[in-house]
Amino acid sequence: MVTLSPPAVVRSDTHTQHDRGSGSTVELRNIVRDFGGGAGLADFSLRAEPGELIALLGPSGCGKTTALRALAGLERVDSGTVLIDGADVSDRPTNRRDIGVVFQSYSLFPHLTAGQNVEFGLRMRKVTPAERHRRAAQALDLVGLDHHFGRYAHQLSGGQQQRVALARALVTQPRVLLLDEPLSALDAKVRVNLREEIRRLQTELGITTFFVTHDQEEALAIADRVAVMQSGRIEQVGTPEELYRQPQSSFVANFVGLSNVVVGEVLGGAAQVFGRELPLISQVEDGPAQVYVRPENLSFGEDGLAGTVLTSSFLGAHRRTRVRLNDGTELVVQHSARDIKEPGDHVCIALNSEPVMAGNSHTKGKS
Repeated sequence: MVTLSPPAVVRSDTHTQHDRGSGSTVELRNIVRDFGGGAGLADFSLRAEPGELIALLGPSGCGKTTALRALAGLERVDSGTVLIDGADVSDRPTNRRDIGVVFQSYSLFPHLTAGQNVEFGLRMRKVTPAERHRRAAQALDLVGLDHHFGRYAHQLSGGQQQRVALARALVTQPRVLLLDEPLSALDAKVRVNLREEIRRLQTELGITTFFVTHDQEEALAIADRVAVMQSGRIEQVGTPEELYRQPQSSFVANFVGLSNVVVGEVLGGAAQVFGRELPLISQVEDGPAQVYVRPENLSFGEDGLAGTVLTSSFLGAHRRTRVRLNDGTELVVQHSARDIKEPGDHVCIALNSEPVMAGNSHTKGKS
């Protein structure tokens, strides 16, 4: 396999700390972008270490694409600073920031072949034709399209077109790679395959990367760290495991993963739910509260909360079964796919003792 940058960095699949290699440090410091009432960025600050992949995750309109465009120089900001390797690039045009960008739309020139599309950025940099051809061929080889150099966009599948767009961003050997929902137009299986390919390439090349997505599974699967955004601000930034197991706000607990939101009470540093005392992830003032219970922290048994099965969905390795308790509360239980529950079955649900998030939130919960 041909490489386009200095020696590859070996990374673990569990996103643990590791040598970041030759990637760049990137920092957005106190960025403000005011759209006059619309969602923008409000004192937005985020730092990426060399070779790190950070996912910007949040609902539509939260400002994640605006943050990416501000970093690329495609969006004017009202105040704040963008630094790459410690240098202030806030006033530099996009073509002088040494950044590669892959958008949601493939944006390939239909009258050019795959190879010519990849060569385009090199042509703008006055690279010689022979060198352009060599590097474009290397880039297409890198994304598994070495035999598609002479094909036009209409002769390629959606996944192949997005690979060409990725090769075009990589061929200039950028210090930073920006991916703006690059997989959203693809079907589910192609999305999974291509996100794994993107992660492999990013790991191999050691490029500092920002990946914008509204798909939480995608963010958790691909990123070293995830920045969860709401209304132009970062709610929490951390590893996928930290966000899922130790959410620091009701919004994060509600947005990352699936949660049952139930009424409970905080008393003496613990959450009281259905007569059970559960430890808290973070301390909350005593009083009535919404408590977020993950579906995998519930189980079926001989004793517990009595209820009736409403629906049960087969999801391959497991099932998710929705149950209405006798008091009217609805809970989702994640359990073994072999434990088949049918609508109308009478069941009992037990809560395990895993720590839970509790708090007051105006955000409607998932359940």
